[in-house]
Amino acid sequence: MQADLGFWVLQGLNALQLSMLLFLLSVGLTVIFGLMHFVNLAHGSLYALGAYAAATAGAAIGFWGGLLVAPLAVAALGVVLYLVFIRRMRRAGPMAQVLVTFGLIFVMLDLTRIIWGAQALSAPVPALLDGRLTILGVEYPAYRLFVIALGLAIWGVLALVLSRTQIGAMIRAGVDNDSMAACMGIDVERMFFLVFCVGCALAGLAGAVAAPLLSVTPDMGLQILIPTLIVIVIGGLGSLKGAIAGSLIYGVVQTFGAVLFPQLASILIYGLLAAVLILRPAGLFPAKG
Repeated sequence: MQADLGFWVLQGLNALQLSMLLFLLSVGLTVIFGLMHFVNLAHGSLYALGAYAAATAGAAIGFWGGLLVAPLAVAALGVVLYLVFIRRMRRAGPMAQVLVTFGLIFVMLDLTRIIWGAQALSAPVPALLDGRLTILGVEYPAYRLFVIALGLAIWGVLALVLSRTQIGAMIRAGVDNDSMAACMGIDVERMFFLVFCVGCALAGLAGAVAAPLLSVTPDMGLQILIPTLIVIVIGGLGSLKGAIAGSLIYGVVQTFGAVLFPQLASILIYGLLAAVLILRPAGLFPAKG
């Protein structure tokens, strides 16, 4: 009985760790979708660049330095992307946005291959987190618990900012009705720029924390793109609650589905996605706008 309990606790922790990693990546993209009405398919490439930046900086200045450098570097790249592409394409319509950002995926994919090569990089777990902790009788890697704690902390900070601060109220107003927000004197364009850069930084942070868990490869951004889009569609666009709910649902279905229904594991999440699209096309917790 105790062994069975330990097994399910382990799977639950694995599901939560996957969920928090997806949350870090999806929350920036869903708010960009909801606020800017911009389809940024290159968001996964920013995640990959964050992993490369963390692995490279970590080799020189240590893991914690890489964890700081990665989101800053990706946010700086986000500034360039916004000024050169995003601002010009925001009113161009979804098809043009998809084509441009889809092209950016391959541009950044080739850039990573030119700079870092096609070989996989590895990022070591920091010494402080290179161990195991006992949770309900189950030994679990400390670094994976750190990923869970970081995701929950980011969720708490974002929830506090969006619900309790003036900038949060402005963002919510822009998501609900950007035209009315502009009429009320809110600088919507500046808010778009800020949200886009924060979303890019969170993508870089997700890549940085994923680097010690996964092999850092040029196509890792493509691999994470579909799960991220599934999280956003299930949770609902433009909603912090939707991002965390979609991430938890994806993590639980993928983890427990692989254990309980191994032959159906690869299609369970797509079946759930189809059901959500049929019953609640806007997602479970969409923003009001």
